[in-house]
Amino acid sequence: MNAPSSSPATSQHYALIPAAGVGARMGAQIPKQYMTLAGKPMLLHALETFAAHPRIDHSFVVVSPEDGWIDALLPPALLAHTTVLRVGGATRQDSVFNGLQAIRAQAADGDWVLVHDAARPGLDGALIDRLLVALANDEVGGLLALPVVDTLKRSDDQSRSQDTVPRAGLWAAQTPQMFRYALLQHALEQARQQDRLAAITDDASAIEMLGLRPRLVEGSPRNLKVTLAQDAALAEFFLKGPHA
Repeated sequence: MNAPSSSPATSQHYALIPAAGVGARMGAQIPKQYMTLAGKPMLLHALETFAAHPRIDHSFVVVSPEDGWIDALLPPALLAHTTVLRVGGATRQDSVFNGLQAIRAQAADGDWVLVHDAARPGLDGALIDRLLVALANDEVGGLLALPVVDTLKRSDDQSRSQDTVPRAGLWAAQTPQMFRYALLQHALEQARQQDRLAAITDDASAIEMLGLRPRLVEGSPRNLKVTLAQDAALAEFFLKGPHA
């Protein structure tokens, strides 16, 4: 399937943030996206960044139907730019798919959807700009990512180094991952029909299953994903200062 054609001047840009996870690896008593980081809940950093960007037309945050934190999180000013969708699923992929279904009435086939992890609070306007500029006329879409610079080792079943993996051409995926609405919806729907949803680790991998090649746009170390407790300290460091 080819990406639907649409004029850059008429395409809308929507942010979609799946935030239905429980953050079990953080060991916290509340979902990690609601933990305080640099003075505010982690999720709020990303929502405010999207709301402040002049080319993001609206944001949609996908939470579980039982979520008891999101309503208190959003200040009135942010509600003009953000809609809460209580359609979160058991996995990130389910939440993204359900979120796309929920915004069908608003999104045209050729509109761009920027899917962003709730646990990446370091996103800033400059990174969004970089992604939008790089993908403005791209037929597939793409994602922020960082070239791998560390030496990579493959372990055996006893956690011993088995061999060194060549790092040439390897990138660590980040978000947002930006694709046309119809293309992303089709990719996830096909994966569901083929019972391959478990093989999808991010939105780009669903696009790759269609035989397409998403563009890699260089991101930033500040856009790290907070997964473990020690990640929070590094994320806070970036959020409190002007770091690249």
